Amino acid sequence: MSSSVLILDENEIARSLRRIAHEILEHNPHPENCLVAGIPQRGVALAQRIAQLIGQIEGNPPETGVVDISMHRDDLSLRPRLPSVQETKLPLRLEGLTLVLVDDVLFTGRTCRAAMDAISSFGRPARIQYAVLIDRGHRELPIRPDYVGKSLPTSRSELVKVRLREVDHEVDSVRVEKP
Repeated sequence: MSSSVLILDENEIARSLRRIAHEILEHNPHPENCLVAGIPQRGVALAQRIAQLIGQIEGNPPETGVVDISMHRDDLSLRPRLPSVQETKLPLRLEGLTLVLVDDVLFTGRTCRAAMDAISSFGRPARIQYAVLIDRGHRELPIRPDYVGKSLPTSRSELVKVRLREVDHEVDSVRVEKP
């Protein structure tokens, strides 16, 4: 039997995203030169929220995008079925832009690596920065986020479950499920 522990409620998620938006602006004072792109599923919703918050602060939101990693994963041969492919939506020209890549949970770093591989198929942004709502540790690759909502030490056997109203049609929350 597993147990579930609430880590962030909807107010804490909103506060974390506001802080991330402010930190992005501190490092990128010209949001018109930024692209905030999410990794499906929940990274896309988080990217849209962060861009909206930047727009509220600065008066003009940065462009948003989607980076599908389905065919860039290094575990395709290990999966019982192929992941569903979604459309990557990025501007025609990435050169000169700072691309802020957004995901819900950073674990091994392999999703971020796959996203960078996907991005390179579309162009070469000036910089790629990485924002995550939860950093749970256990890296297998030398990947480090630039912006973190919450660092959450976990065991490898625990599951981090992020729920967002846009994707899951539930109240926003982050929970850890222990086996």
